[in-house]
Amino acid sequence: MRVFSTFDELSEAAGTELGTSDWVTIDQRRVNAFADATGDHQWIHVDLERAKDGPFGGTIAHGYLTLSLIPWLGSQIFKLQTPGAKLNYGVNKVRFPTPLLVGKRIRSHVSFKEVTDIPAGKQLVVGHTIEIEGEEKPACVAETVVLLLP
Repeated sequence: MRVFSTFDELSEAAGTELGTSDWVTIDQRRVNAFADATGDHQWIHVDLERAKDGPFGGTIAHGYLTLSLIPWLGSQIFKLQTPGAKLNYGVNKVRFPTPLLVGKRIRSHVSFKEVTDIPAGKQLVVGHTIEIEGEEKPACVAETVVLLLP
């Protein structure tokens, strides 16, 4: 676990790999709960019988479910303890190269892409690659943006 307490520490870490989270299994219960929370009950996510004959041979996780796990997975790798507020500013890029079959395990590889000065403080771009155990391509590749205020 890397802990960053100052803006200087963040700036020094720009362009570096921070590490990898633990594996987590994506189960049907989690997928169903996400479907309930978002109203996205598309059969490829929640209909076990129909999905068996579908294009993936079973249910798959929502791409946005995978994306939503980024903060939790990242919290296993680094912690921002800089003074002031830390604001989720958005996402620069998101891709879902491989469908995530329910029952598979994922983990996140995290890097600090860049740290830039902004009038209000710092802007941190964090790279995330969500790997699927046993798959060549990841489930998700994303760059999140965090604003750090003094």
